[in-house]
Amino acid sequence: MPQLEWFFIFVAVHGLFLVAVSISISMLRIKYRISYGDGDNTLLRKAIRIHVNGIEQVPIFGLLILALALMGISETVMAVLVVLFTAARLSHGYGMLRKRRLFRQFGAAFTYLSQITAIVLVATLLVV
Repeated sequence: MPQLEWFFIFVAVHGLFLVAVSISISMLRIKYRISYGDGDNTLLRKAIRIHVNGIEQVPIFGLLILALALMGISETVMAVLVVLFTAARLSHGYGMLRKRRLFRQFGAAFTYLSQITAIVLVATLLVV
């Protein structure tokens, strides 16, 4: 089932991204000697927000992608959804880190668009 390959790619890429951000947070904590919270450090605060936002968005989309794969959605649709969501998350993270509002807004909008599209597809396939 090629659709599951897209789910596996999604899990690997987003798992790697979240682990990389976690490591970045740990490195910043060591560098600035901040054990708890953000220590009023702007860079650490941004890294924490990027990680938290990823934790908020990635799991639900992952479950939607898994459901679509198991429901037999086309490989093309899976590819488009996974690539769009991944680009959106990277754009959002970049926009937060570099204070690029347009990138952050694009990332948020396309994250929501990907999720809503996946939800509609799951609901539609349930009815069929």
